[in-house]
Amino acid sequence: MSGVVVGIDVGTSGVRAVAIDADARVVAEGAARMSDHGTDHRDPRTWEAALAAALSALLGNIEPERIRALSVDGTSGTVLAVDASGRPVGAAMMYNDPVADAGVLERISSFAPPTSAAHGATSGLAKAILLQDTPGAARILHQADWIAGLLSGRFDVSDENNALKTGYDPVAGRWPGWIAGTGARTAMLPAVVAPGTPTGKVTAAAAERFGLPQGAVVAAGTTDGCASFLATGADRPGDGVTALGTTLTLKILSQEPVFAPQFGIYSHRLRGGWLAGGASNTGGKVLLDVFSPERLAALSAEIDPETDSCLDYYPLSRPGERFPVADPAFPPRLEPRPTDDALFLKGLFEGIAAVEALAYARLAELGAPPLASLRSVGGGAANPVWTRIRERRLKVPFLPAASTEAAAGTARLALDGARAAGVMP
Repeated sequence: MSGVVVGIDVGTSGVRAVAIDADARVVAEGAARMSDHGTDHRDPRTWEAALAAALSALLGNIEPERIRALSVDGTSGTVLAVDASGRPVGAAMMYNDPVADAGVLERISSFAPPTSAAHGATSGLAKAILLQDTPGAARILHQADWIAGLLSGRFDVSDENNALKTGYDPVAGRWPGWIAGTGARTAMLPAVVAPGTPTGKVTAAAAERFGLPQGAVVAAGTTDGCASFLATGADRPGDGVTALGTTLTLKILSQEPVFAPQFGIYSHRLRGGWLAGGASNTGGKVLLDVFSPERLAALSAEIDPETDSCLDYYPLSRPGERFPVADPAFPPRLEPRPTDDALFLKGLFEGIAAVEALAYARLAELGAPPLASLRSVGGGAANPVWTRIRERRLKVPFLPAASTEAAAGTARLALDGARAAGVMP
């Protein structure tokens, strides 16, 4: 019986589990909504119940004994405090929950180097400092750490990607000494290993709770964003992935790290390389500000993507840009507007494509490799006219994404862990 590995994606609205084989082909999936298992998405008990439901759905499609390894990704910057046994001692602080304590933020600003991802009110470090005083707290963990701990019984280990916003130095490969100056109790922070590193095995209790085979390898995971990149199959320096959602988010695999905080760019160490990227304020929201989804589809059919509109737009919903231009007052450029709506939409498509091209060029200027190939995810990736406009602008091969499910990317880390442990070819 051929073995498989499982990736688990814990998102804001639900949990997904994907099983892949040794060739990274998806063989089974399962999912569960958070809202079906609790009313508070900050309650770890809700995460656990949704995890159990997602795994149950997965195991309805595959024999449990085939599972050789598992790995977990979670939302970046979601942090919780646990006691010495790994039991949560309160609600988690989610990735977008800000810390309002000005003193905490000032100490981080004073001690953290400019290139650290620990700056800001939503950083993992700010939350760790706040949560460490929770009565009964013995350790601070990230969401993915705790979920993986439910499987392995280990509540003392994290991965390099989730630890980044908590101040971990991925270049030096350690928690840096300056963290103590912020007031964070470093003894409460987890040990950190590379994503995909075997960290334990499924315990007897977890096997009974979740229906998993006891002894299956548990491998260190990653963040949801890194997992989404891995899911596409991008794995060589110069491979880029653009997410065409509400905003325009892009990442590229690099041999060297890129840190440019003025653009919100930090690098995650991943599978022997570095994942660098940024997010622009342009994207699908600008289009939906003007046209309904139905109107967008109808107008797209009228556009010839092989010609240029000669319109020079920088589409933004309101002033302010973060990447590839760092200017909080940067103005939208949406004039002149032609009377022909199809021509106007074409100009918007071209404008967003121009921002995308400039963003990859900016990453190259900052030390990343030139864009060599591109995979696209998100709702906008399904529009063939927009895709062709982007192909003409970016001038690199557009490759199909192997998967758009973050859990499939995390499953690739489980595969790394299974191979490192010698349980998969």
